[in-house]
Amino acid sequence: MPDVGSVVAEIEKSASTPEERMTRKDELMRDYAVKSERIHTVNQLLKAYTLFDRDIEYIITEGKIKIVDEQTGRVMEGRRYSDGLHQAIEAKENVKIEASTQTYATITLQNYFRMYHKLAGMTGTAETEAQEFWTIYKLEVVSIPTNRPIVRKDHEDKVYKTKREKYNAVIEEIEQLVKAGRPVLVGTTSVETSELLSRMLKLRNIKHNVLNAKLHQREAQIVAEAGFAGTVTIATNMAGRGTDIKLGPGVKEAGGLAIVGTEKHESRRVDRQLRGRAGRQGDPGSSQFYVSLEDDLMRLFGSDRIMKLMDRMGLQEGEVIQHSMITSSIERAQRKVEENNFGIRKRLIEYDDVMNSQREVVYTKRRHAIFGERLSIDISNMIYDISETLVNQFQEARDYEGFKMDLIRILSIETPVTENEFMGKKPQEIAQKVFDEAHRFYKHKCQIVVDRTLPFITEVFQNQGATIQNIIIPFSDGIKGIQVTANLKKSVDSHGREIVNAFERLITAAFIDDAWKEHLREMDDLKQSVQNAVYEQKDPLLIYKFESFELFRQMMDRNNKEIISFLFKGVIPQQDPNQVKEARPMPKQDLRNVSTNRTDNVPTGNPARPTVPGGQLPPPKVQPVRAEQKVGRNDPCPCGSGKKFKSCHGAGTI
Repeated sequence: MPDVGSVVAEIEKSASTPEERMTRKDELMRDYAVKSERIHTVNQLLKAYTLFDRDIEYIITEGKIKIVDEQTGRVMEGRRYSDGLHQAIEAKENVKIEASTQTYATITLQNYFRMYHKLAGMTGTAETEAQEFWTIYKLEVVSIPTNRPIVRKDHEDKVYKTKREKYNAVIEEIEQLVKAGRPVLVGTTSVETSELLSRMLKLRNIKHNVLNAKLHQREAQIVAEAGFAGTVTIATNMAGRGTDIKLGPGVKEAGGLAIVGTEKHESRRVDRQLRGRAGRQGDPGSSQFYVSLEDDLMRLFGSDRIMKLMDRMGLQEGEVIQHSMITSSIERAQRKVEENNFGIRKRLIEYDDVMNSQREVVYTKRRHAIFGERLSIDISNMIYDISETLVNQFQEARDYEGFKMDLIRILSIETPVTENEFMGKKPQEIAQKVFDEAHRFYKHKCQIVVDRTLPFITEVFQNQGATIQNIIIPFSDGIKGIQVTANLKKSVDSHGREIVNAFERLITAAFIDDAWKEHLREMDDLKQSVQNAVYEQKDPLLIYKFESFELFRQMMDRNNKEIISFLFKGVIPQQDPNQVKEARPMPKQDLRNVSTNRTDNVPTGNPARPTVPGGQLPPPKVQPVRAEQKVGRNDPCPCGSGKKFKSCHGAGTI
């Protein structure tokens, strides 16, 4: 990776011409961008190869990578890992690499649920998470007695030294239970384990069904058969299946449904949900968990102590320890993991609370833009904020010329104050003068748009109002082009004001969406980078709050300038009236209100006197839309770019 700072300094000190220095800087930045992207790609590939295992974190179906929910064992349709990680996994598994996705909106489940005014729930396993429910949602957990007494026998865990011994014992147990005429439900924690057990059962010629993320389509059928005598069902993370297993004829007399757990889950809730599949409504049943010292949970907590105990007792291969002390030791390990996971979730919501305050500000502003509520007030506030920011920025720097240039660049107005006034008056007084001048100019510009378009809109409404409901009016600031859809009847009834309202709504919503999308990406990067603050003995969350506030302030300031700049500069591009094609929208067709594209060399005319396309001049005409009309490939493009249709909006069409 090049050291950008030192290389730029060397370029500046060199005896090259300004053009050569600029060329070398451009090459440096391109080189830096390419290499940093490669490093990121390699990092994601390393992560895909080392941290994500097939048939555990994801499965491959129909040539696509599908994420598996670690709690429920279900496929999470439509979900993809972000930041190029999903593409790295696709490359690792040699399947088609799909396009990367970008987050448009994000919220944690905790903050999503807290948006409800009333919140309640019911589950059979909330007791172990009572502290979290109270801490996050201020909800108490109340235990309700079962309808009928539970007669299920829950045996102490059986602990083996190795996984091989454990799985052999599980197969032996299943074989004995099947001979006894009892249905067996085998719980696993991963797709990989379920398929291993399936292969072992096939070697013993034991008929069985497998229920995991790969075979979730047959879930209802498999569960319906799971209660019949001699049926073996292997289920990956039975938690969340939410289905009663009805016992078949003669099963109650044989002892009911037998639950066999092949591994302890990190969460006690999942183990209890598996146990709860048997012994429902007073039915008989039993549950038995098998554990090995090689299991992930045991390796993390307490396996060394139990291993020494087994060695002292002189246990041989295949022998088992079954004691309440072992079971309680495993539960303590689970509690530690649960506490750790709760700490992670609590930390996550603390970070998201920072985002939540920003989210509410942006979404409120966006709602005003979409529905038109308070939009005029928001625009006035944006104009005043920009005026105040510019005055404070340039008055502090004593830069009157820069102040004049930015007023023209952003607000398209001349400065209303002299240099002496700018240097001597209070910032609030100058900001108010700038605001008044900008507000007057904007009202004047909107009135010109209305005056120019209203005659043609009225004519179209009188002649074709029965067939045309909406009109599309192109606006451009010389760089970006946006097509605004306005209702024809509302435009006439409001004397043209609906055109301006539609223009304001579309511009504000489109620019907010773009800015918020980029802000989310920056916040993700910030969340990763602030973790290094722990090396400086600082709280990453505190640094995150300060930095995110500054990022949000900059984003809102930049976004306000972009919105106001387009509103002030946006005009209807001038076109040859013969190029206008009348059209009618298809019945029941959803018209897109936003169609943003980059345009080059768009003739915009004088911003203070915008022109509109179409019709006889005067009056200028707006472009209504009739879907059955076609534009020839060599005809000028109706968007007003001046290019042929095949080189502009017709590119890629036949």
